[in-house]
Amino acid sequence: MGKVVKSSGKASKIGSLIQTAKDRIEELRESLIELREQRDTGKSRLAELEGILSTFQAEYNPNFNDEGVKRAVRSWEEYAARDRPPIGNDAQDRDLDEIGKPDTETGIINWSDWEEGEESDVDVLYKIEEYLPVAVRGWVDQRLRDVRILLVENGIIAATPASGEESKTLTDARDALKAARDSESNLRTELTSHRDDLGKDYGLDDVFRALKGRCISKDSGEYNYELCWLEKTTQKSKKGGSHTGMGNFVRMDSVTVDDDLPPDGKGLGSGVRVALRYENGQHCWNGPNRSTLVVLACAEQDEVWKITEEEKCVYRMEVGTPAVCDMNGKGKEGGARDEL
Repeated sequence: MGKVVKSSGKASKIGSLIQTAKDRIEELRESLIELREQRDTGKSRLAELEGILSTFQAEYNPNFNDEGVKRAVRSWEEYAARDRPPIGNDAQDRDLDEIGKPDTETGIINWSDWEEGEESDVDVLYKIEEYLPVAVRGWVDQRLRDVRILLVENGIIAATPASGEESKTLTDARDALKAARDSESNLRTELTSHRDDLGKDYGLDDVFRALKGRCISKDSGEYNYELCWLEKTTQKSKKGGSHTGMGNFVRMDSVTVDDDLPPDGKGLGSGVRVALRYENGQHCWNGPNRSTLVVLACAEQDEVWKITEEEKCVYRMEVGTPAVCDMNGKGKEGGARDEL
């Protein structure tokens, strides 16, 4: 008949007692080993001192007239003449050697035979059958299993995981914790991004914030040019191939222009104009990294008017946009509006 040891999430009383006894025996064993080492050290030092005194007695000159030395010699002779029992013997040392060995080596106590795994209340329930006659054990066992299945299915008790596995409740809780931490990390990253964005220059009254990421393009002979507000400028050959980066947005600026307006009014005119600088574009063969200066003038709609290459791989775009029409409180900002 097996043992029934009830546990409520803690070690059983007998298990606690066994663990305490095991720890106590180990503590006493370590203390015994330490005391024996101290005894052996004391024996060694005593033998050394006795050897020094024996040499002193043998080499002592009795004609030397020092009372202190004479008393020391007489004391040693009296000490040496006493009947002194030996400190320890071989039999005791052999016994101490055996006692000092771990239980795993001696085999006197096999703790694993006494140590018990913790049992849940449900596990204890199954032990009841061990007290029953053999004839009814099978019937009771099946009834108990049916009851347990019913309790698990209705969420009253948790299913017992296999050895080494986590329960579904613990797994779900761990997954929920991970999801919450991931969500927190994403929100922190997003918050940092928004804070950085708030610190950026979007022009007067943040007028360019609404334009960020929008793109406009122009067909200009051999190439198609594209301006993405506050992000990048690119060109693509009509003969195919990938886009060539003409620069990435770095900052807002202002430039002074003095141009004649074309008849359609789609030009910069003269005066100070808002500019956007795009730098560190794709490297130009035998030249610098491409860059683009985008000069803006007031217009009714976003539109790329003109693209020029002022020097090797250094571009200039003239662009009309309503975003600069009220810039600096002027009500006008060059371009077609200057002609009204």
